[in-house]
Amino acid sequence: MRFDGARIGLLSISDRASQGVYRDEGLPALEAWLTSALKNPITFVSTVIPDEQAQIEASLTRLADKEGCCLILTTGGTGPALRDVTPEATLAVADRVMDGFGERMRQISLRFVPTAILSRQVAVLRKQSLIINLPGQPKAIKETLEGLKDADGQPIEVGIFAAVPYCIDLIGGPYLETNDDVIKAFRPKSAIRKTVTDNN
Repeated sequence: MRFDGARIGLLSISDRASQGVYRDEGLPALEAWLTSALKNPITFVSTVIPDEQAQIEASLTRLADKEGCCLILTTGGTGPALRDVTPEATLAVADRVMDGFGERMRQISLRFVPTAILSRQVAVLRKQSLIINLPGQPKAIKETLEGLKDADGQPIEVGIFAAVPYCIDLIGGPYLETNDDVIKAFRPKSAIRKTVTDNN
């Protein structure tokens, strides 16, 4: 089978991780999950930076405009602490806001902790890039992307990534195909393409 290649930007935002005080766990968790969830060949463009709004804005702009990433995922900096400025930086580079992603992430997280209402995650479009702020912890990253399943593997809560491939279709990005045992992408029937068999 032949699948479209995808460039995905990953941005971990943490003062201490960027200074080497502790090892960043968000980027490895994201790379591992995306590699398992997508059938497409992926080129990751990953960066760890401090909680500085100007640096976050510059990194998001570079990943969207120069690196050509169809999807950009951030981790960290979305709470109410004084140095948590990821949402502000994300909104500053946005062409359009996609409110549903943040709403859904908070719904999922509220099943576990009441402090999920303190999360200020946003998602936006910049040109042909979808930018989503994710939580900072690997467990929460997986839960919000993949959703929750029962003991038989049946979905209890559908994760936000089910909507990502079709969103990227609509903004002119590559056709992302998911591994259904991890997360099943939803598309209207009219938007589903047959996968091309590569006989070369």
